[in-house]
Amino acid sequence: MKDILRLALAVPALKVADVTYNKNAILARIKEAHELGATVLVTPELSLTGASCGDLFFSDVLLDQCLLALQELATATPEDMLVVIGTPIKAGGRVYNGAAVISGAMLNTIVVKSNLSIGERRYFSSRLHADCDLFDTDGSLLGTVSDTCLFETNDGTTFKIVIGNDLLSDTATAEVILHLAADNALVGARQRRQRTVLETSAQEIAACISVHAGAEESTADLLYSGHGIMALNGKTVAENKNIVDSNYLLVADIDLGKIRYDRCRATTAPTTGNRFSLPVSLAASDGSLLQISRLPFIPDDRAARVARCLEIYEMQAAALARRLSITGGKLTIGISGGLDSTLAVLVAARAMEKLGLPNTNITAVTMPCFGTSDETLQNALALMTALGVTSRTVSIKEAVLQHFKDIGHDPKDYSVTYENAQARERTQVLMDIANQIGGIVLGTGDLSEMALGWCTYNGDHMSMYSVNGDVPKTLVRWIVTSIAEENVFPKASEVLLRVVDTPISPELLPPDAVGKIAQKTEDLVGPYALHDFFLYWAVRYQYTPAKIYALAKLAFNGVFDGATIKKWLTVFWRRFFNQQFKRNCVPDGVKIGSVGLSPRGDWQMPSDASSALWLAEIEAIEV
Repeated sequence: MKDILRLALAVPALKVADVTYNKNAILARIKEAHELGATVLVTPELSLTGASCGDLFFSDVLLDQCLLALQELATATPEDMLVVIGTPIKAGGRVYNGAAVISGAMLNTIVVKSNLSIGERRYFSSRLHADCDLFDTDGSLLGTVSDTCLFETNDGTTFKIVIGNDLLSDTATAEVILHLAADNALVGARQRRQRTVLETSAQEIAACISVHAGAEESTADLLYSGHGIMALNGKTVAENKNIVDSNYLLVADIDLGKIRYDRCRATTAPTTGNRFSLPVSLAASDGSLLQISRLPFIPDDRAARVARCLEIYEMQAAALARRLSITGGKLTIGISGGLDSTLAVLVAARAMEKLGLPNTNITAVTMPCFGTSDETLQNALALMTALGVTSRTVSIKEAVLQHFKDIGHDPKDYSVTYENAQARERTQVLMDIANQIGGIVLGTGDLSEMALGWCTYNGDHMSMYSVNGDVPKTLVRWIVTSIAEENVFPKASEVLLRVVDTPISPELLPPDAVGKIAQKTEDLVGPYALHDFFLYWAVRYQYTPAKIYALAKLAFNGVFDGATIKKWLTVFWRRFFNQQFKRNCVPDGVKIGSVGLSPRGDWQMPSDASSALWLAEIEAIEV
């Protein structure tokens, strides 16, 4: 899959100062990683000898064996792999703490550690003194010991290779940071290392792969952690489980597309510096190890999900409270008994609480018409009663029938005119009631509907403030669920859970023969789980349709087949383009996440842009 790179970190088996044993252990991990599809492998600082060799680092016996081992490892490494091995190295009459860079089955260079601790200065010279040739024991040239730490492969992937504290002191950066370290195990140190790696990957907009010397090092004075962690843009991708660890391999897929898009959008470009070219092309991974959530807007962990949902709810309420403090503290809202209007009225109730105003300042209006089911009507009425809002019921049937008569439309013709006339009549009722009470109309439409244009222009598309406009449909459901389960409004919890279980529907066509909802949105426009997935990757990272399809196949394996995903992906992109005109004139609404479609700051696109290239790419996808 495009831009997907499979990386591995290894803490190989170790015997301190036994270079032959360690070489064989490293080679075994290289072969294992290659069999698992990894094209990059990094080992800990000084892993070829052990980080705890002490004054043995001055021994030519040890150092000569390291040179021989590196040559053997280079020859045995597959040509399509980049392998970085921690090793001491002697060059130019000095001993360095180095990282041997092997690619194309060759020893390319040795990166040298710069930021040495007081203890390390006993054995090693700093990178400041490095920039010399590396010779074999027989005098033949092997490569260079260089002061550079930046590299670029033939396929254009950039790497920064750093050792120990150089991770924090080196300002140059690349897409992938390989960090070799030998941090000892202390109480609280694991959490500190986690913070450092996550913050580094976030600040540098990069992947950071950090691996530390393991527990098989000497324990004469220190215990080494063997900590391994991979992070991408500030989030953990993979991490070893044991507090103290050794002799393991950790493999994960990294999506370089996220890095490249965020760097493209960054207002200040990261410092890059001169790069050393590596003679290797890294094959793309199939992405099977990627951690892809089916619901990218929603945390998988329940506690995190509830916390996120309630945080968003508070943000919505705070924004609305601010707007109401300017407009007079009154609003009107249409209540359908569905998810969106339910969340909107809950936000309104919380906003009134923040302002110290009664919920009677909320005029909630249910407007039954041809498609209203008894289930949703009763849910709407029960919700109004539970929240103590001012409740009004305005049937719009006669008004819509009169409108049909005025424009010459047959009421038995269930075309778009039949549906949109109801939506626009409801909006007119709300606007006029808002005039009566001296308030504003609170919009209920969500981000998913706006992405698809699943709203009636100048109908439910329009309001005076939109609190759900930045919240996708899948998240709306979980916010309402969280409010119910946490008993934020104890009297309303039961009806809220009924709303969550009600099929999503605009209720613009008549119910079925037994009075149940006949017009189900997801039967018409597609599953919102898929559309929210498409929306996230299309807007957050502007991935191509082909890549989004590949990610969806992995995420929804066993739920939707390839043909179904392709069908709804086509619908998504077609509607996303041809409904832009609705997004270019939407009400104010607060931004709450990294994906938004407001034309004032989040998504700017001409209404008449062509979708031909995107649809052609989808058409070419082989299911």
